Amino acid sequence: MTSTPASFAVIADSSDLLVKAFAAAGADETLVTHFHGQPDEETMIARTAGYPVIVVNDSCVTARVMDANPALRQILFLGTGAANFVDLDAAAQRGIPVHTIKGYGDRAVAEHTIALLFAVWRDIPAQDATIRSGGWHGAPIGELLGKTIGLVGLGAIGQEVARIASALGMTVIAWARRPIDLPGVKQVDLDTLLARADIVSPHLAFTPETAGILDAAKLRSMKRGAVFINTARAELTDEAEILAMLEDGHLAGAGLDVFLREPLPVDHPMRRAPRAVLTAHTGWYSPEAVTRLVGRGVEILKAERAALGL
Repeated sequence: MTSTPASFAVIADSSDLLVKAFAAAGADETLVTHFHGQPDEETMIARTAGYPVIVVNDSCVTARVMDANPALRQILFLGTGAANFVDLDAAAQRGIPVHTIKGYGDRAVAEHTIALLFAVWRDIPAQDATIRSGGWHGAPIGELLGKTIGLVGLGAIGQEVARIASALGMTVIAWARRPIDLPGVKQVDLDTLLARADIVSPHLAFTPETAGILDAAKLRSMKRGAVFINTARAELTDEAEILAMLEDGHLAGAGLDVFLREPLPVDHPMRRAPRAVLTAHTGWYSPEAVTRLVGRGVEILKAERAALGL
């Protein structure tokens, strides 16, 4: 017989960073228990047994994990893209609410978008590698002042990118599913954006409606010599076409923080792509973002524990 856990919630794949962040946010051992290491499904079942709430960091909560825990009342996902880690249909069928946390990393992602743009535009990683190998040359694309950046999506992150780009003296055009009044931003249709922009950067949530919105044909409609930046989701685009456009020179460069397979396989051709700056899906991360994320998570856990009377 499984003993009753001493805490309200469990993180089955925690880390030293999360342990410290939860403690700093006021979570004691009666609120959350931490297990370290990435669990497979069997380990996930064992670690979450008896807990009313599963806090999801980077592991999957399947229907089988849910069914193995009759005490499960709620799931809290530390982020926004819960569908990648939680079987949402199974949770809905079982009446298990899934909480997400929005807005915590908007500024970090926006800054990362601009950082990737600078890295590509000024040829920084390639120059660094050249100098370290004994060379002394580089090939920056140019200056960003007066260049046109096209934002596909104007949610919170897209709006933050727009503000930063405007401050840099760039012309900002955007496509959004609904009109948004944002100073300094001209909204255009998607085809116009792709044809005009020197830089294209999607900022959309991944949904059935947005999947593949920038397919091969749309990507090829970008003007030759443009730069593509993606800190949103790889599923919005055609990853193979981006690679092909880098190889044939249609794209002057790309800055990518998201991929169809993560971690990116060691033999993936994107690792060898010319004029590509790659980061390990770290756009969301900053100490400030983690503080906001975990702080909000602790607020949710405390409120739900009180509501459930546990």
